[in-house]
Order: sequence, then C-alpha cells, then structure tokens
Amino acid sequence: MKILVYAIVACLMLAVGAKGHGGGLDELGCHSDKRLDNYHCHRGPLAGRTFRSKAEAEREWDRLRLMRPAKKEQAK
Repeated sequence: MKILVYAIVACLMLAVGAKGHGGGLDELGCHSDKRLDNYHCHRGPLAGRTFRSKAEAEREWDRLRLMRPAKKEQAK
C-alpha cells in the first residue's frame, strides 16, 4: 500500500512541473517564445511547426494559401 501512495505522490509532483504557457496566440495561432528564441504555432494550418521569426511563418502561411485551389463558383 505504501508503494501505491508513493507512486501517486510522485505522479502528482511530476504533473505540477509539466505546465503549459499562458497562451497569447496571434491570428496565425502562433506566438514568440523568448526563452527558446523562436516563433511556434499551436493552432491552425501551421500547428506544430517552429519558425525563426513571425515573418518566416507568414511567408509559409502565404505559400500554403497560394497552393490551395481557388473555390469555384457554384451554379445557381
């Protein structure tokens, strides 16, 4: 029983150390990380990607938008 209690306490201690950040995502779903000196994305089409700067992410966003085929007008 003691082992179970120690295991639970250890898990709780680890969970306290694994915290996220406060957010502050911009229109691309990204933000700058001053500690890591990068710009990375959590939401949107760039989610999971890391860039050297917001400008680099914006260029990639523009490239992705240009690759999408334009929507055709539907016949009425």
